[in-house]
Amino acid sequence: MPEWIPFFFRFALDTFTLFVLLVGLFGLIMPVFPGLVIMWLGTLVYAIIQTAADKMTGWDWFLFVIITLLMIVGNVADNIIIARKMRDHFIPWSSILLAFAAGIVASIFFTPLIGLISAPTALFFAEQRRLKNRDEAWKSTKAYLVGFGWAFGARFIIGLAIIGSWMLWAWI
Repeated sequence: MPEWIPFFFRFALDTFTLFVLLVGLFGLIMPVFPGLVIMWLGTLVYAIIQTAADKMTGWDWFLFVIITLLMIVGNVADNIIIARKMRDHFIPWSSILLAFAAGIVASIFFTPLIGLISAPTALFFAEQRRLKNRDEAWKSTKAYLVGFGWAFGARFIIGLAIIGSWMLWAWI
């Protein structure tokens, strides 16, 4: 077999994996897009192929475990940050769950952009109905938006850490 064939396949695998990682990273902008899970799945496929080629070392497995833990922590932290910010403003769980459900349903049946808009809109109307005060409902909605911003920041930093860990694994 010519020497360029293994190089070509390795280059294609690295390029595909990096592409999946970047799609997952930039998909984190949408709150219901499972960007960290997409990133983890990309590294899982990479690990399976590397294992089949008998190229996984103990260091590689260690980094894959780190990536797995980052994905789990990122997904849990995402929901905790948003919910915590909302609960700090005494927003009831019913309004929080309604906002999350509206975002998910709108993202599935329309587009993620509509889901991004529908979650705070649903929260605003739920809080306006509950509080019967537009200004207080807007304060609740702002709390959600601030929580979403902090959660996005945390997810994005974790996504960068996943990419960095994969680069250490793949290229060093």
